[in-house]
Amino acid sequence: MYYSNGNYEAFARPRKPEGVDEKTALFVGAGLASLSGAAFLIRDGQMPGNRITVLERLDLPGGALDGIKEPKKGFVIRGGREMENHFECLWDLFRSIPSLEVGGASVLDEFYWLNKEDPNRSLQRATVDRGQDAHTDGLFTLSEKAQKDIIKVFLATREEMEGKRIDEVFGEDFLKSNFWLYWRTMFAFEEWHSALEMKLYLHRFIHHIGGLPDFSALKFTKYNQYESLVLPLYKWLLDQGVVFRFSTEVTDVDFDITPERKQATRVHWVRDGAEGGVDLGPDDLLFMTIGSLTENSRNGDHHTPARLDEGPAPAWDLWRRLAAKDPSFGRPDVFGSHIPQTKWESATVTTLDRRIPEYIQKICKRDPFSGRVVTGGIVTAKDSNWLMSWTVNRQPHFKQQKPNEVVVWLYSLFVDRPGDFVPKPMQDCTGEEITREWLYHLGVPVEDIPELAATGAKCVPVMMPYITSFFMPRHAGDRPDVVPEGSVNFAFIGQFAETSRDCIFTTEYSVRTPMEAVYTLLDVDRGVPEVFGSTYDVRALLAATSRLRDGKELHVPGPALLRKWLLGKLDATEVGELLTEFGLVPDKP
Repeated sequence: MYYSNGNYEAFARPRKPEGVDEKTALFVGAGLASLSGAAFLIRDGQMPGNRITVLERLDLPGGALDGIKEPKKGFVIRGGREMENHFECLWDLFRSIPSLEVGGASVLDEFYWLNKEDPNRSLQRATVDRGQDAHTDGLFTLSEKAQKDIIKVFLATREEMEGKRIDEVFGEDFLKSNFWLYWRTMFAFEEWHSALEMKLYLHRFIHHIGGLPDFSALKFTKYNQYESLVLPLYKWLLDQGVVFRFSTEVTDVDFDITPERKQATRVHWVRDGAEGGVDLGPDDLLFMTIGSLTENSRNGDHHTPARLDEGPAPAWDLWRRLAAKDPSFGRPDVFGSHIPQTKWESATVTTLDRRIPEYIQKICKRDPFSGRVVTGGIVTAKDSNWLMSWTVNRQPHFKQQKPNEVVVWLYSLFVDRPGDFVPKPMQDCTGEEITREWLYHLGVPVEDIPELAATGAKCVPVMMPYITSFFMPRHAGDRPDVVPEGSVNFAFIGQFAETSRDCIFTTEYSVRTPMEAVYTLLDVDRGVPEVFGSTYDVRALLAATSRLRDGKELHVPGPALLRKWLLGKLDATEVGELLTEFGLVPDKP
């Protein structure tokens, strides 16, 4: 397996790998990683679909990319995925998956046309005082010291950041800035999370720093990700003959391990209460999704809080059993044994009363029923004790929505603090109480809140114990390599498999890891698309520097005469032109 850049290989079809017709493939889990891996086996590995089987403990595919209507509760989404134009592997996949709505078009075509016609942009990123504009004004408010903190982390080696928390490498100035407000609420970072992941995010998305305050860098699907991404991919795989075995929990995997060679030899499972399994030879490929950010998620309803489930967690327990067999299989407890630090709660509110959308429109300055971009990303109630953020995507967000309904997704980072209107921690609140707190920060008159929360909306809260588990401080080796050294027939995929080429908590990572796994185990003669190299582009770096300084010019030390002489020398160079173009030095008089 190797990496490639540009379009020379992007449109090339690889030759059929040798011996692929004699191979089979088995996937553990039916999340985006497994669905993508199966698609790459078929499209690029040219493996017959009927030789691929996907095992899933739940009764539907999609993993964390969910979106469903529960008849007695309402619509449920546990989270939303933010996408951008440089998700190279994701778009490489979906260019080949037919749209379910637009004849003759791919999912990528449909997505591209939608976001070209209706580009994303937030008109109000944050509020205070119950729905009033927080006037962050697109500014990062980073002091000179905070800017130096960012540069220090950016230039540090990965090894220097291993095992460190964000608040160990960033000072108070940084943690009080608008930049941190934007960043933490957009990506769900906490102060105790990994400084290494923070560094990787800075490098990965340096080209989008300027779009951080208004989300102009982001792109979204037409509907929830389940209907827009999972269903088209799932249907295509079924059409290719891929076999799905739902209600099947994989409990263990046997290996034959020597210093030079590692082979998976048997998969054990429980299906409908009965133990079963299958033996594997060297031509039987096994792709395992390990860990789970949505494991043990528990839903409440409008009258019942969502329960925090700290009990047995099958996905994590499976990884623990695997990790006990070889040091190269990772250290799951680094991520999955810190529920107080990795939990938070989200909620899906469906409005039933036309008065509520009026308050939404007052903040986002767009008609929620237009079918176009509404909030353009999350709106953060900056003074919320829960640090609540909420968003309204294009409506309808579900194909089953009624014309008068608006589906709202909200989440809070501090679920164990009392609210500002409801004097209870979010984790103890019913859907109705969470709706009250949201309406309060929306600016609804307090005398109207009880009625609107009781009869004007339905709310389904979801508590997720492991939702930010992959952000816990870590070291090299804590996550296993996608294909461990010596492996002949197995790979790890998903958010807890290690590829140094990308950062986690993205749909891109869930597609990149299986692409690398398939290309490695089948020796596919086509390059895996390299991560967009904006971190090495001087123009992207200068643009980011300018934005991080809120457009302020660089201070050139020394006497005025010396500064004028230095700037004059710069004017005659490409460097000077670039510094001027990005507003870091004064323009020529």
